[in-house]
Amino acid sequence: MDLLELTAELIRRRSVTPDDAGCQALLAALLADAGFAAEALRFGAVDNLWARRGDAAPVLVFAGHTDVVPPGPAEQWLSDPFAATVTDGRLYARGAADMKASVAAMVKACERFAATYPDHPGSIAVLLTSDEEGPAVDGTAKVMETLEHRGELFDYCVVGEPSSSERLGDTIRVGRRGSLSGLMTIKGDLGHVAYPLRSENPIHAFARFVQAMTAEPIDGGNAHFPPTTFQVVNVSSDAGAPNVIPGELKCRFNLRYNTQWTRHTLARRIEDTLDELGVKYEVRWRVAGEPFLTAEGRLTDAVVRAVREETGIDAELSTGGGTSDGRYVAPYGIEVVEIGPLNATIHKVNEEVLVADIAALERIYFRIAELLLRE
Repeated sequence: MDLLELTAELIRRRSVTPDDAGCQALLAALLADAGFAAEALRFGAVDNLWARRGDAAPVLVFAGHTDVVPPGPAEQWLSDPFAATVTDGRLYARGAADMKASVAAMVKACERFAATYPDHPGSIAVLLTSDEEGPAVDGTAKVMETLEHRGELFDYCVVGEPSSSERLGDTIRVGRRGSLSGLMTIKGDLGHVAYPLRSENPIHAFARFVQAMTAEPIDGGNAHFPPTTFQVVNVSSDAGAPNVIPGELKCRFNLRYNTQWTRHTLARRIEDTLDELGVKYEVRWRVAGEPFLTAEGRLTDAVVRAVREETGIDAELSTGGGTSDGRYVAPYGIEVVEIGPLNATIHKVNEEVLVADIAALERIYFRIAELLLRE
C-alpha cells in the first residue's frame, strides 16, 4: 500500500473520537511487517498503539492521533467527508490535515527507515491514540504513565500536528501555552429590579471582574511566549422574569498562559482579583495542560535541517496555537516538536491537504530519523 492509498484508507475509517475504527490495527500490521513490536494499549473506550523497533538509546518517537472531530453538515462538503476525494492535487476529507496524512507519512517513513537501515542504532517508535480530539484522559497521558512505569521512556518526540501556516514546514512548534479554565458561580441576592439597593446583582459583579481582567495585560510575555490571554466563553444568569435581579451567575473562562505561571500561581492571581473586588464566588479549575518549551538542541536542529533540505525553507520556531498531546510528553523531560501540514482548514468543512505535501512530509520524517539515529 503506497502513501496516498494508506492516507485514503485511514480517512475512510470514520474514526470520530474516541472510535479508532480499526485505523491502529491496520497500522500495527504494517509496522509489525517492518520489524516493530506493536502493542495495543486500551484504556476505557480509547485505543492506543505503541510500536517500537530496537531496544537501545536514543529512542525517537513519532506521535499522533487517529481520531477526528465530527465532519459537520455533510451537504456543505464538496463530497462525502470520509470519501478521501482528490481534486486538483488536494485531498478533501475530515482528518486529511488533522492528522491522518501525518500519521500515514510517519508510518511509511518508519517502514522505509527500517528497510533502509535494518541494523540501525538506537530505536524508532510510533505512539498513536484515538482520544486527542476529545477529553484526552485515556490517551497519550495514560500511555506515558504506562511507559514510565515500565522504564521505557524515550528521548525525542515528533508530533505530526498540522503546524504549517502558508507552506509546508514554515512553522515548527517547539512548545505550547498552558490552558486553564475556570467554571465559576457568582452569588448575588435575588430581588426586585426597582429596589436595587436591597439586592446584589451578580451580573454587575461579573462585569467588574471582566473589566479588571481586561483593563491591562496579565503579563508581558517572554522571549518564547506571547502574553497570557483571558477569554470568557460562556455566561448564564436569568431569574426567569424581566423585573427580577437574578440570584446567581454561572460562567466559564479560559486562560492561555506562558511559562511565567503555573496552574496554581495563575489560579491564585485570578482568585486574588475576585477577592479584591469583593465578589462572592465559587470556582472550579480545570487544566488542559501546563506550558512547555523544547530548547534548541539536537532535535530542533534535525527538524529544521530536514525541512530546509526538503523545502528550502528556514522554519520559524513557534509556541503558538492551541494544545496538543505534546503536553503529556514534555513533562517527562523529553524533547518534543510538532511538524505537520498546513492548518488553515483543520476542523472546518472541506478540510484538505495538498497531495504533494503528504509525500514531502514522509521525506521530512524519514530524514529526521536519519539525522537522529544515523548521523
